[in-house]
This record gives sequence, structure tokens and C-alpha cells, in this order.
Amino acid sequence: MLDALGGTVLEYQALYMEKNAHLEQFLEQVEPFEFYREIFPEGSFERQGHYEDNKPNGIAVSLPGKGGSVSGIALEIEGDGKAKRYIITDDLLKLDDLRETDFTILSPISYWGGKRSGKMARFLYALVFDIDGVGMPQLRDVLHQMNKDILPKATFVVNSGTGLHLYYVLSEPVPMYPHNQHYLKELKYSLTRQIWNRFTSSIKKPQMQGILQGFRVVGSGTKLGKGYPVVAYRLGDRVELDDFLEYIPASNGERQKLQGILRKSSMPLAEAKEKYPDWYERRIVNGERRGRWTVKRDLYDWWLRRIRDEIRVGHRYHGIMTLAIYAKKCSIEEDELRQDAYSLLLPYDEMSIEDINRFTRDDIEAALSMFNEDYVTFPRDDIARLSGLTMPVNKRNWRKREVHLQGARAIQEINDRANGTDWRNGNGRPVGSGTAQEEVYQWRKQHPEGRKADCHRDTGLDPKTIRKWWEKK
Repeated sequence: MLDALGGTVLEYQALYMEKNAHLEQFLEQVEPFEFYREIFPEGSFERQGHYEDNKPNGIAVSLPGKGGSVSGIALEIEGDGKAKRYIITDDLLKLDDLRETDFTILSPISYWGGKRSGKMARFLYALVFDIDGVGMPQLRDVLHQMNKDILPKATFVVNSGTGLHLYYVLSEPVPMYPHNQHYLKELKYSLTRQIWNRFTSSIKKPQMQGILQGFRVVGSGTKLGKGYPVVAYRLGDRVELDDFLEYIPASNGERQKLQGILRKSSMPLAEAKEKYPDWYERRIVNGERRGRWTVKRDLYDWWLRRIRDEIRVGHRYHGIMTLAIYAKKCSIEEDELRQDAYSLLLPYDEMSIEDINRFTRDDIEAALSMFNEDYVTFPRDDIARLSGLTMPVNKRNWRKREVHLQGARAIQEINDRANGTDWRNGNGRPVGSGTAQEEVYQWRKQHPEGRKADCHRDTGLDPKTIRKWWEKK
């Protein structure tokens, strides 16, 4: 992603060197092995060749020549265009092979098997925040705010090339149970809004990232090239997870919300087994997936239209990522998804302002990895944050208006028979509420940020009628 500093590649390279010089003046540079050994202490992973250890491992993805972020694992694109996964065992020696790559990503998470999904995640070892738009004034202010206890003090500050990665290494790894993942995600979003502020970034709107997000391997190349590697510096100590709550304002209710989620998240599995034996048998013992509905393809088509017309630089990857999620949710064939995604390659790349921010096939391939059953319940609010697009509620559940109204009338008739009423005789909607003006008014109440085109798509009203009543009431 392009940050808001502007400038040429040479100017970015000069800025990278200046940031390193400033960090070296005040902090201790940490070698890659020492950096990852502190995140993943000895014994965290399975020993090489010792499958009897029955432990999870780190999983590393290398996309040469292009920057960006991918959740979870390190991959390398080979000649056939496929991503190569690297399993990081307890000796961490595989990381040495990754230092010569252009774009290698690793998340501070251990996984079972070789699949980088939330379902296979075992432990989270650190919370990491990626800040773009970091020039020298912003770098100085990041350090100032952490030293003055305005922001939590990071364990490591990492020069990622054009931005910063702030690593908060946890005093104890957190088990990645679904309820813990929910709490960690909300916590990270709340902290991002505090860490990414008008003094620490030249970009006004924070870019939200999930807890499964991966980050460039320390020692490997940045988007500026292998001659400008990712460098880590030590600042603070390990952190307690609950200490983060002190840095979230109590006035807006976020801290109370997180404390409530934390209380719900603290139920031990043994207690859950006793209280919810059926759930425990199905989900833990039998490993069954959570049930879900298959949604009609209207949702997929709607989102494809939106990311063609409304997406902005900084959100292109997440737009296609969400398209992949909706494709799985709507039972769209992978071939159709890939064709639609690649149709966006040229228009997305033409949005690029600088060479360093080109949109490539690697970005599309990374986004298409979300075509996975594990992500079909990805929350609506998260999609809105990541894509930068509003998510109006469709109360018809993506059904055609005619079908939706047939169901509503059938329910009304059942209620009439039960209550001895007739909704057509004064027992239904108020007089005048069925007019086009009222329909437009009600739609705008439910979708305050919606557009006329969205109103037309949802209600079926004539565009001229919508324009006539848009500002009335």
C-alpha cells in the first residue's frame, strides 16, 4: 500500500536509511534469529523431524518484487505461480533461507498442520501493528508517545521499508480458541485507532488488520528491495494482554465492551464442556464446523459491482479478499471468481500513484487465498473496516423484492387468522406509508450513508422517483 508521504523510490530509500540512523541512535538493533527466538521461545514448535512432539509450528509466503500483507504463513511464488509454504520448526533455521527473498511474510502465530487459517491456529505470541505514512516527524512522535506512556510501549520497533511494524510480545502466548480470537480482534481494532493517529501517520484513516495478518520477515527484503531489509530494534519489555485496556478511552464505551468480551472469553474449556456438553461434543470432540446458510449469488454480484466502482487505493487487496469470501459463501465456482478478480487487475493498477504501489497478480493471488470455508462467517463490520466501504443492512437477505414481499404477506395472513384481524382494514401500515416518498424515506433511515443507486437496487423504485423524494421529509 502507498503511504501518504509521496516521493520517488530514491526518496523512499533515503528515508529508510534516515529512519534506521535515528532508531540506531536510541535503540538496540536486534538480529533476526534473536528477534524470532524472543517471540517464539525454545520449545514453542516441533523439533525438526520429531513428529512425536505433537506441537504446532510457524508457517511462512514470498511474493517476489511486490509488497503487501498476507495472513499467517510464509510463501514463495515459484515459476508456476504457486505459493510455496515454509514450515518453521523449533530450531528456526528455515528463517535463514528466507532472508534472501523479496517478499516473505510470517505471523506471530503457531499452527497445526500446514494450513494458515483461524481454525488451525494454536497460539498467538505477539500483537503486531502496521503503520503506514511514517516519515521522520511521525517516527519521532511514535517513540515520544510510547516513552511518555501515551501509547503502550512496543517490545520491538521494526523499520518495514515505508512504514513501521510495532511488535508487542506477550508475556504468555494466548490460545487461539474462537472466543479468544473474537476478543483479540476487537482489542486490536481498538488499539489501532489509538496507535494510528494524526501524529504517528500522515494517513488520516487507520487501516485495520486482523490478528491473523502476516508481516515481512525481519532480515528479508522490503518493497524497496533486498538491499533495504526489514530491521528490528528493541524498545520495551514483554506485555500483559490486559494492560492494553488502560490505553483505550473509557468515554466511548470501547473499554467496557472489551472487558465484557474478556469475561466471556475467560471460560475454561473444561467449564464449557460441563455447561454445554452438546456443543463440546459436536465442535471440540467431533470437530464439526459451525452451520451456515448458503447465500444467493446476488450478494457476490453486488459486491463485485461495488469494488469495481467504489474501491480506493489502500483497500484494493481487501476488496478482492472479500470477493473471495463472498464467492465461497454464495457457492460461486473458483474459475468464475478468478476471472472476475483478474478483470480488476488493470483498473486497480491504473489507480497507482507511484511505482512502489503497483497492484499486481501477486496481490490478487494473496487475496484469493480467502476462498476458504473457514472465512465465510467473516463479520460485516470487519469487512467495512478493511474495505473502506459502508455495509448497508439488507433486510431481505439478498432475496428479490418480489420474493421477499410474498413471504411478508404470507406471514401477515397467518397473523390475521390468529388475531382475527385484516391488515388491509386499518390494521396494517399507516395511511400514506406505502407511497414512494415513504419508501425512500424509510430506506434512507436504515442506510444513512447509502447511495441512490443502492436504494434503486434494494427497492426497485424508478431512479427518477428516488431522485424526486431523496431530500424530502
